[in-house]
Parts: sequence; structure tokens; C-alpha cells
Amino acid sequence: MYDLIAFFVLLLAGYFFGKRAETKHFKSIIQREKKYRRLLCFSERLPQAQTKPVKVALVGGNVVIANDYFKQVGARLRNFFGGRMTSYESLIERARREAILRMKEDASKLGASSVINVKIETASISKGGRGQIGSVEAYAYGTAIINLR
Repeated sequence: MYDLIAFFVLLLAGYFFGKRAETKHFKSIIQREKKYRRLLCFSERLPQAQTKPVKVALVGGNVVIANDYFKQVGARLRNFFGGRMTSYESLIERARREAILRMKEDASKLGASSVINVKIETASISKGGRGQIGSVEAYAYGTAIINLR
């Protein structure tokens, strides 16, 4: 009986603290996206014709985000019954947006006006029991265009 109570207490604590951390992270992402809104990113390989001399540099941003216990339990249930894995979708979205922001921060430090040929790579870093995802890595990279004059 006490084991069952402890399980539900841990489950509720995982839900509360995990949701709080995720909400805080999303707010931070939204604030920083507004800050770097002027720095445009494109997936096109070649930039538009430039009238001024430019310099190019490789820029990148990397992040690893861990999944919380509640989401792992929810994913196990969803895996059993089938359907969308929304807990993993939000994990991937946070990782992708954070990696792009870190790439933009890197480009901004170099004085770039835009980033072209942007690519995003993702991978699961650690796998728990039964192949459950423990954390996910996202790496965004591209070519920064830096105006020289």
C-alpha cells in the first residue's frame, strides 16, 4: 500500500516540477526568439546576390534536454494504447527551438546579418529501460553571412 502511495506522490511531483520547468523553458525561448528576430535564417543553400563584400563563417548551437519521469510514464502508457506521443513532441520542439536560438546567438556574436543553409540534426542520447528515450540532443548549424562594410 505504501509503495503505491509513494508511486503516486512521485508521479504527481514529477508532473508538477516537470511541467513547471518546461513552462519556464518555453518562456525563456519566447523571450530570446524576440531578441534575435532580426537575424534571419534560411534553409536555402546560396544567399541572395550581395552588393557589399561579405565574410562567411560556420555557426552552430547544441542542446541536450532530458525527459522527466512523468513524461516517461505517460509515454509508456501511450505506447501501450497507441497514439501520438505528445510528451516527446514537446521535448523535441524545445530542443529544436533552443538549438536554433543558440546558433543565432553564435551568429550574432560574429555580427552576422543572416544565416543560410540551416540544418538541424537530432538524436536520442540515453535510452532507459525498454528503449524509452531519456534525453534528446538537437544541433542546429548553418553559414553566417557577415557584412564587411
